[in-house]
Amino acid sequence: MPKVPRKLDNIPRQKNLFDYIRELQELDKKSTEGTFNVSNDLRMALNHALKKCPLSRHQVAGEMSHLLGVEVNRTTIDSWTAESKPLNRIPAEYIPAFCKVTNNYEALVILNQAAGRFSMPGPDALRSEIQKWAEQERKARAEKRKRELFLKEMEGR
Repeated sequence: MPKVPRKLDNIPRQKNLFDYIRELQELDKKSTEGTFNVSNDLRMALNHALKKCPLSRHQVAGEMSHLLGVEVNRTTIDSWTAESKPLNRIPAEYIPAFCKVTNNYEALVILNQAAGRFSMPGPDALRSEIQKWAEQERKARAEKRKRELFLKEMEGR
């Protein structure tokens, strides 16, 4: 009896670069009041990063202090992540250090998406840039071939 292929419609797939671009284009169209208020999403991302991080909040604060050259303590981190303190937010200039220390870049992704951009790790960005150059090279070769053919036609007359 032949095997009947299973339907894969219900299986979620990993997003690719084109999915992110499509989402960003949709966000640009939707831009309505309050859509750029990402403070709650950012707070949740910080909490998630701290839960996944093997370091304690005290250690995260110490590492951030070292990277920033500014004193950051556990109480400060607790205030950034507490639901009960919505006015206490992490300064934007501290976010890269937080991401580096926790090895979680979700906070940067949230900010980039709100701005209509997306981020990717360094090697992926380089691969993307290499692909862009390869596409430009192909287009340039095609244009060169067109001109060579046109020149041959002109000389053949």
